[in-house]
Amino acid sequence: MKRFWLLFAQTVTVGVALYFVVATLQPDWVRQSPWYPRAGVALFEAPATSGSVVPPGSFRVAVHKALPAVVSITTSKEVRIPRINDPWFRFFFGDVPNQTQIGLGSGVIVSPTGYILTNNHVVEGADEIDVSLMDGRRSRARVVGTDPDTDLAVLKIDLEKLPVIILGNSDSLDVGDQVLAIGNPFGVGQTVTGGIVSALGRSQLGINTFENFIQTDAAINPGNSGGALIDVQGNLVGINTAIYSRSGGSMGIGFAIPVATAKQVLEGIIKDGQVTRGWIGVEPNELSPELAQTFGVKADRGVLITGVLQGGPAARAGLRPGDVILQIDGKPVANVSELLTTVAALKPGTPSTFTLQRGDATLELKVVPAVRPRIPRVAQ
Repeated sequence: MKRFWLLFAQTVTVGVALYFVVATLQPDWVRQSPWYPRAGVALFEAPATSGSVVPPGSFRVAVHKALPAVVSITTSKEVRIPRINDPWFRFFFGDVPNQTQIGLGSGVIVSPTGYILTNNHVVEGADEIDVSLMDGRRSRARVVGTDPDTDLAVLKIDLEKLPVIILGNSDSLDVGDQVLAIGNPFGVGQTVTGGIVSALGRSQLGINTFENFIQTDAAINPGNSGGALIDVQGNLVGINTAIYSRSGGSMGIGFAIPVATAKQVLEGIIKDGQVTRGWIGVEPNELSPELAQTFGVKADRGVLITGVLQGGPAARAGLRPGDVILQIDGKPVANVSELLTTVAALKPGTPSTFTLQRGDATLELKVVPAVRPRIPRVAQ
């Protein structure tokens, strides 16, 4: 028995000695041991919630409603090299193949029959247009029609069971309303960004002929063009079109075409193949003090007419240079942009009442708009 206890004591002594040696020379070995005592960490965890519960302030319902109807657009265009058939060019440079230019953009499915709204500059000049849906389906698209004056285009794809976005009311938007931008920036895939409406009725930006943009600070980057600007209910209120940027990326100033304008263009293209707009044949200018003095105008509001096209609708109705247009069918016009937009919305062939000031007198003239020429002219 003594020998057993002696052996046990020696074994324990050697084991303890080895432990202290290892703990001193290689402490990491001891810490990695499963028998090494570990200190507990106090953690505070939120209670588990169901995935169907929407967190306060989340826009997931609006996004899930609209996201499937926003598509990615890839365009390809063959870039022809000038003078490629010139014998001298071929002698010095050999056979140089034409190159293919790839473009990226976004679009919005607005009809279960496959109509897609996007920007004209996304598909302009493209040889092939491919559309990718969020569910993984792809389709070749054809151009139904374009409207460069508003930078809008309508495409058509032939697929079944398409998701469709709900059109909202852009006229009810106000500065400070929350909006979300959905698109395919830089080709990384569908992306959602959020912000507010920064301004309404932005014009004179030199982007389109008819400008009435919604300005937003929701991040819009290259590739977002043609995508959806939605409200917090997930309804379409605009088509993302352009950004103000010095670097090429978002700087918090983006512009979208109101859905009211997009709807008008869509219906015109589908029905007639083009957008039919009113035109009266005048040269409008902002009512500045200098022009007012030059033309002897005493009005302090409205749009000054500095030129009238001979034989045009305005001339036939009796408008003259120096007249100031105050209202059209009872709707005030404060600047050139509003005048162009209001006249363009008039139905050609249907008389409209123009309220104007000529000298000290206020007149009302019946003007019968014509169809706006397709070729740009000086008179609007």
